[in-house]
Amino acid sequence: MGEENVSVITGNDKGLSLLGDNSPKEFGNGLPVNALLWRAALDVASFVPLDDVDTFGGSIVTEWHQPAGNPDQRLKLTIFIVGLELRSDAVRVQTYTQKKLDDDWIDSGRNEALARKLEDLILARARELRAASISETMQ
Repeated sequence: MGEENVSVITGNDKGLSLLGDNSPKEFGNGLPVNALLWRAALDVASFVPLDDVDTFGGSIVTEWHQPAGNPDQRLKLTIFIVGLELRSDAVRVQTYTQKKLDDDWIDSGRNEALARKLEDLILARARELRAASISETMQ
């Protein structure tokens, strides 16, 4: 197995075979991650301008965002979709915060509580998308 067949984010093979051979495969939809989680992550992150979106690697990185009500603080998100199933361990969010001190921005660490809330929002949105998709196919 060559390096080109391993995800740079997770280190796992890119896809699986339904035919029984062990060679890595990509799925027909072109996404090596859960499409519902991917779409939900993009929806949830839409309040912040996106800096880098790697569909194949399953990562979303935002630009720094300053809330209107708090101009001395800013936030940056990194979202990883790391699985093919709609499960809570298939999405990871990291939040980075900075505070303004004079004219400089100083790192103030990660906000783990916000990261968990965003993960929950992504999972809830993915479930909504799945429910909508199922109801469309039932009609």
